[in-house]
Amino acid sequence: MIEVFCFYMAHRIDKYAWAVRLTKTRSIATELVSKSKIRINEVEVKPSKEVKVGDILNFHKNSAVFSYRVLELLDKRVGPKLVATYIEDITPIEEVEKYRIYQESQKVYRDMGTGRPSKKDRRSIGDFLDF
Repeated sequence: MIEVFCFYMAHRIDKYAWAVRLTKTRSIATELVSKSKIRINEVEVKPSKEVKVGDILNFHKNSAVFSYRVLELLDKRVGPKLVATYIEDITPIEEVEKYRIYQESQKVYRDMGTGRPSKKDRRSIGDFLDF
């Protein structure tokens, strides 16, 4: 009797999105899949859904939808230079433009340096108000 061992590795969508650097952490990837921000072939899935070669990942980011084709499956997170061997960016130019316009419009709302006061600013305010 010959025993055949089939090594099967699960490639969850949340783990894959993290491994190919679509998200910064795996917990963020899980959260995005749960909120339907990352989909497989335009279908809402759970974070445990398995990814297959040839699937299209749709990544909703603000007002744009980025699309990636799965080229290869992987076990661990890869460096930025190796990402292109595992996914192919097939995002239409219109979506990239839409995201760029969104980023530019966000800069209008707040000027640089007009956020929280620095330590020096707080001391000046304290001196002015006699704290």
